Amino acid sequence: MDVAEMLGLLGAGTLAGVVGTVVSLASMVSYPALLAFGLPPLTANVTNTVALTFHGVGAALGSRPELAGQGGRVLRLGVMTLIGGAVGSVLLLLTPSDTFEAIAPWLIAVASLLLIRPPRAEGGFGGEDGWAARAALFGVAVYIGYFGAAGGILMFAVLSAVLDQTPARVNAIKSVVSSMANGVATIGFALFGPVQWSAVVPLSLGFFLGGLLGPPIARRLPGRALRLGAATCGLLVAVKLGADAYA
Repeated sequence: MDVAEMLGLLGAGTLAGVVGTVVSLASMVSYPALLAFGLPPLTANVTNTVALTFHGVGAALGSRPELAGQGGRVLRLGVMTLIGGAVGSVLLLLTPSDTFEAIAPWLIAVASLLLIRPPRAEGGFGGEDGWAARAALFGVAVYIGYFGAAGGILMFAVLSAVLDQTPARVNAIKSVVSSMANGVATIGFALFGPVQWSAVVPLSLGFFLGGLLGPPIARRLPGRALRLGAATCGLLVAVKLGADAYA
């Protein structure tokens, strides 16, 4: 890649990092950018997943007020996302993505609609330690490791139902545990996947910067506005992916 392309990916990664932190749609910016720079779809997918790991690092540093005192919770939730991300990455390397492309619009649409409804104070899925919550987190992490488009919307929706937290705090946890799914998938992709490392470097730096810049923006948004913004973007993405999958 030449200098202009690297600067372009740096800018795309920064924008994607901010968008990913605020409305959980980082891949909807970065993945098309990689395709626009000439990467084949599978290469763009795995390259994007590897770079996304650094978004979580930046978001964690930028979200320190929201993550204060939640280290144990993040680790407990992260166990299921680590396992799910590993399973998803293996599936991606072994199977075609047609099935996920077909069901992704429905998953994203349902998750977006769940974000619109008022949150329940007691949390859903039987609480964060319930089997239903663990199963939901595992399923979303598999999706993130395999396909990933709008995976942050799905994770935000599940965590919003599970945790009795403000949207800003849920958003911070979402960024970290999602990056854990990406991180474990990165190991498999680095060893066996067609990663374009020359694109990973500028995109990762952009993701890191965007992850740092995004939390202060999300922190200033009213909780309902944050949820509705993510839900609206998610529904638009669901329509777009549905049109592509079923056209």
